Amino acid sequence: MSTPPTAPPTNRNVHRFAVFTACCTFLLLIAGALVTSNDAGLSVPDWPLSYGSLTPPMVGGIFYEHGHRVIAACVGLLSIILAVWLWRVETRRWVRWLGVAAVGAVIAQGILGGITVLFFLPAPISAAHATLAQLFFCTVVSIAFFTSAWWQRQRPSVRDAGAPGIHALAQAAAIATLAQLVLGAAFRHKAFGIIPHLFGAVVVTGLIFWLAGVLKRRFADVPELRNCARVLHGLIGLQLLLGGAAWWSRSYSAQFPQPIPVMVTFTVVHTVTGALVLAATVLTALACYRLVGRSDAFAIRAGASGSSQPQQAAL
Repeated sequence: MSTPPTAPPTNRNVHRFAVFTACCTFLLLIAGALVTSNDAGLSVPDWPLSYGSLTPPMVGGIFYEHGHRVIAACVGLLSIILAVWLWRVETRRWVRWLGVAAVGAVIAQGILGGITVLFFLPAPISAAHATLAQLFFCTVVSIAFFTSAWWQRQRPSVRDAGAPGIHALAQAAAIATLAQLVLGAAFRHKAFGIIPHLFGAVVVTGLIFWLAGVLKRRFADVPELRNCARVLHGLIGLQLLLGGAAWWSRSYSAQFPQPIPVMVTFTVVHTVTGALVLAATVLTALACYRLVGRSDAFAIRAGASGSSQPQQAAL
């Protein structure tokens, strides 16, 4: 009897550090949303210092803008530590380079943030700054997923016999969600009105409900994919409610000269929940890649081996 292949050794500490970095990045997204929602983007007119100092008076909008910069600097440092750590202990070359890509993204993010301030909040740059923040968050979340023991454990592939394929559907949902977040960022930064964002919400909601339904129907015996479907259903339902609340609060607060707490709260929570929806779609796509074999690959393997038995999924 042959011995089943064993999974490569995992480094729990680097995985935990990646999870910690992802949590800090989520905190950074909250801080960024607070800056925008409180109209505090130009509370500090210089960059990279704040009023020529590392410790300006933390009053008014300065609290939000400078606090955002401090958290961003900390996340940048964490991303550098994570990349170095991965380069030293990770055996998979592509994971090491993903850590390097995260560092590049956070550097570019800082530069875009500086340009946003120095050029007085140009809408395209501000929207790009917000979009790159989402991409960086998903990159760090993916690194945490790739370094987990679950990802590196050997497991058989299940077959997807339906159409469209679950891989294509999951990828479409993730791409559409990212595009919707771009539209939301452009709306918040006054690049255009809310209609494109509302249209995007309809498309994303439809795709995510379609994806979650397919996961439940085709892979009822795969607990991980059933859980993905539940998370997607829960997050998109919550996001729809928050979107309605944010829209109402923005309309209601238009009569006030300054942002009011109810508008700030609903807008921030709606924004960061969007980041969670994007991360969930990305992780779902990755889980599908890890657990579900492509039909054409099964056909090739079956023809080569004369059997349709499930094969071990590649790392």
